Amino acid sequence: MNLPTYSDVEKAHELVKKYAHRTPVLKSSGINSIVGAELNFKCENLQKVGAFKFRGACNAVFSLSEADAQKGVATHSSGNHAAALALAARMRGVAAHIVMPSNSPEIKKKAVAGYGASITFCEPTLQARESTLAKVIEETGATEVHPYNNFHVIAGQGTAAKELIEDSGDFDIIMAPVGGGGLLSGTAISTKHLLPTCKVIAAEPAGADDAYHSFYSKTLVPSVQPKTIADGLLTSLGDRNFAIILDKVDAIVTVSEESIVEAMRLIWERMKIIIEPSSAVPLAAILEKKVDVQNKKVGIILSGGNLDLGKLPF
Repeated sequence: MNLPTYSDVEKAHELVKKYAHRTPVLKSSGINSIVGAELNFKCENLQKVGAFKFRGACNAVFSLSEADAQKGVATHSSGNHAAALALAARMRGVAAHIVMPSNSPEIKKKAVAGYGASITFCEPTLQARESTLAKVIEETGATEVHPYNNFHVIAGQGTAAKELIEDSGDFDIIMAPVGGGGLLSGTAISTKHLLPTCKVIAAEPAGADDAYHSFYSKTLVPSVQPKTIADGLLTSLGDRNFAIILDKVDAIVTVSEESIVEAMRLIWERMKIIIEPSSAVPLAAILEKKVDVQNKKVGIILSGGNLDLGKLPF
């Protein structure tokens, strides 16, 4: 299996930095005093399309040969990756074909359509998503860009941690949420290359804990009927992501739904920024004392800020 290395992250950064925001790193003295540590939040909620996903999609689209790019790109996604791929394709001037479950949130459907992608709706099952995508690819010849289990996507996601370390220096711990593992695997590649002694710790909802079980059993355990408010973390790990995570991640911890809501609210109230539930999961792990951060310098990647403001949990 071909896995990206730090030199692939560097290459990705050369491409991605022309199009993506170099998002700020923010701190909150109030949150720091609550947890007894120095937390540095890399604000990917302020990235284009409102999520880190733009980095990976952008690298994948701009890494295509001219001949492949002209046939367009395709994926199945109900969320941030769909919007990210649609925008990256528009920036390169190529077609994006997105398969979306019919029950996707209206706000996400509008965002993807607004970026100019052609959308094919399907039944909300993985089988329907995959078979519909296969048909779209057969008809168009487009290149599939998987949301996380993709070489160029992983390298692109690694640019967030690279920037965090360049802008804020040394860290004792760097944390990210884990769903499919694109952000976590990219983060681990950059962190272990630049700061070999820094611990990489992932956090996951207890109601969607396939990465936790996979990591500690060293066997890929699929996500079966996950249930969590953190809708960005419902997917099973990709095999590429899992191989990198086993090699480079130090620990995975799980958190309760109550802690996710508490952490999300704390960031909204103290930092005055909008984050989605998935982004709050690493801070939730700290609030639950699942990770010892006392007197340590910690980096946290806030993965995104896309959520339905009519359905807030507080």
